[in-house]
Amino acid sequence: MDAYSLLELNSMVRQSIEHTMNAEYWVEAELSECRENRGHCFMELIQKEEHSNTPIARASAKCWQSTWGMLGPYFERATGQPLHAGLKVRLQVYPQFHEAYGFSWIITDIDPTFTLGDMARRRQEIIRQLKEEGIFDLQKELALPLFCLNIAVISSQSAAGYGDFVNQLSDSPYNFHTRLFPAIMQGEQVEDSIVNALNAIYNSCTDQQTSVFDCVVIIRGGGATADLSGFDALKLAENVAQFPIPIITGIGHDRDESILDMVSNTRVKTPTAAAQLLISHLDSTSQRIDTCGERINTFFSLLKTREEARIEKISSYLSPLISHLLEREQYKLEMLEQRTKALDPTLLLKRGYSITLHNGHLLRNAAEVESGTELETRLEQGTIISIVK
Repeated sequence: MDAYSLLELNSMVRQSIEHTMNAEYWVEAELSECRENRGHCFMELIQKEEHSNTPIARASAKCWQSTWGMLGPYFERATGQPLHAGLKVRLQVYPQFHEAYGFSWIITDIDPTFTLGDMARRRQEIIRQLKEEGIFDLQKELALPLFCLNIAVISSQSAAGYGDFVNQLSDSPYNFHTRLFPAIMQGEQVEDSIVNALNAIYNSCTDQQTSVFDCVVIIRGGGATADLSGFDALKLAENVAQFPIPIITGIGHDRDESILDMVSNTRVKTPTAAAQLLISHLDSTSQRIDTCGERINTFFSLLKTREEARIEKISSYLSPLISHLLEREQYKLEMLEQRTKALDPTLLLKRGYSITLHNGHLLRNAAEVESGTELETRLEQGTIISIVK
């Protein structure tokens, strides 16, 4: 039996493909892998069964440097993120079979509008699910504490945005305390990394030796072309929406807000804006305290003035009343004095009367004494001692 060599057989396949499939085709698929090497881009395409994650088709695809140098930046500008695993893409390809390297699709063009449509559909699906779960607006119900000073920060330690955030807080007149919970802020690991950081913050708040954080700030630097797909993930959104501490996001991008922004308590554009928000919040608290102090001072000043006027008015009523009472009591005293003088025994003595005492007591009845009793008789001038016979 005649047999072909592998090279001969592969050459037949290559020639067959080149002759029968000599056109370019648009294909829709999901990226399961995407990597660059020496300026070329190598992708693994996959198609999954509807309503399932079971793969039903796979293929390799390549975009050579001469084409990738234009398509890569074009896709990133249009979608706000680079190509990465998990994206749905529409690619223009032609088949290529190499005797030594096998079959692959060669990419000549890409349609970013298809990816944008799929991203929008997935975003809306996540938003719908969050609302059905009743957690979409939970963070909005939390309020920043008046004295929001203890800040948990989720960021990359080497990110310039993190340094800007910390420096701006340090330059403020307030004594902020920050603690970094490092996380990957770009790429496919964003979702799991931030969720792990949130779990670490929650666990640290249950430690009695650690102060409870007043809020969480999720920040990173970057522009509109950075990879932000990780911030549109369901698991991350669910964790943020149900977190018991207010979360501020400042992930530094110019495009429409991410789902992370939507479910957070407050969204700002940049890390420096997040720092300024916290400083302004304390400015407002300080102003509120000053206003309350001024109101208290004004209240007590008015109260003092009112009470002084009230006391003065009472005094104006009391002065004539007291004078009248004093005059009346003075009159009573004078009358009592006159009565007392009228009852003064010395006045009776001056009139020729005398007073007889027995044992120092006034004698009123002669029957009270017996013969031989000694009596004392007081006259106007002098005293007589006598014996009863």
